[in-house]
Amino acid sequence: MTFSKTKYLMASFLLISSFLLPASIQAETYTVKPGDTLSQIASAFHTTVDELAYLNQIENKNLIMIGQVLKTNQAMTAATEQVVNSIAKPAQTPESVSVVASQTPEVQPGAEYTTPAPAQTIPVTVGGYTSELSPEEAAAKEEIARRESGGSYTAQNGQFYGRYQLMLTYLNGDLSPENQERVADAYVRNRYGSWVAALAHSNAKGWY
Repeated sequence: MTFSKTKYLMASFLLISSFLLPASIQAETYTVKPGDTLSQIASAFHTTVDELAYLNQIENKNLIMIGQVLKTNQAMTAATEQVVNSIAKPAQTPESVSVVASQTPEVQPGAEYTTPAPAQTIPVTVGGYTSELSPEEAAAKEEIARRESGGSYTAQNGQFYGRYQLMLTYLNGDLSPENQERVADAYVRNRYGSWVAALAHSNAKGWY
């Protein structure tokens, strides 16, 4: 066998081996996306909630913020990367799916196309607090309040309090209706992105 043939065979072997070996992606950090929970992230990285909380100095394991960068100190395979990417997709109601689909129609050549107007929002005042919500968002928010407390600002179940049954630590000592509304909006925005997505999660899991 000539020297050139030997080099050719070795190169072919290395090329085939590269396809057979599992792809490994160094992922020492993970950026939190809407819908993520610490337990889901821990499962994807084959670690525990306690270990992630200790590594990132998280005091409240039930509260992580969208955009928060978590240390994992682990490498994940390409298969694990797909799992991590999939856990960040919040559940959608059939209504929200149809809205998204209607905003991206196929445009035929030569046809005129007008960009759909964004969802209209209106000022919604509840408990002395005003927020800008679409009718769908306002309805989803009211439904969650009905499920959680019957709409009562003084309902309490252990460490959960008020109209949206928020943890008392979230309210920081201010139990006023206005603060409950403000904190609930911030909590849902950071965790789910919208009240519609939060209601979809509640429909699937029984809590939000």
